[in-house]
Amino acid sequence: MKATKVILVQDVPNLGEEGDVKLVAPGYARNYLIPRGLALLWNRANVALIESRRHQIQKRKEEKRKKAMDLKALLESEPLELEMPAGEKGKLFGSVTAAVIVEALQKKGIQIERKRVEVPGHGIKMVGTYKVPVHIYEDQRATLTVLVKAQGSGSGEAAEEETSEASSEAVSTQAE
Repeated sequence: MKATKVILVQDVPNLGEEGDVKLVAPGYARNYLIPRGLALLWNRANVALIESRRHQIQKRKEEKRKKAMDLKALLESEPLELEMPAGEKGKLFGSVTAAVIVEALQKKGIQIERKRVEVPGHGIKMVGTYKVPVHIYEDQRATLTVLVKAQGSGSGEAAEEETSEASSEAVSTQAE
């Protein structure tokens, strides 16, 4: 089977970025990339067309790099704190996965794809502080510090006092 050479017109996940020349299966090029306007067949006319747009493409790539650096600084600036149900010895009921981390980041307004988060051992199963690599753009990686706490730890005594006061108030109002 002979591969077909194409020039990407847009970023294509798991294949490449705009302006990249790639070898792909003929059916993939013919049935998916070209009809959807994601790529052009590699020939002299199309190479000249892409070369004329090379400056714009490089400018967009530079903007992506800048956004990636900003995201890296944001991820590394402060630890992500997660409260998870845990037993007395710090073993979690369940585990912290990439999906849990992505969901917590989304609550903070940070959008990252789940597959870009590389949780060590495919899941964190104990309370503690962990370093989680996050692939951002090209070869840039950020190290996200994840602080896993047991749910209700630290303020558990205060919460127990509040509930006992509330229940004693409820009992006294019922008795009257």
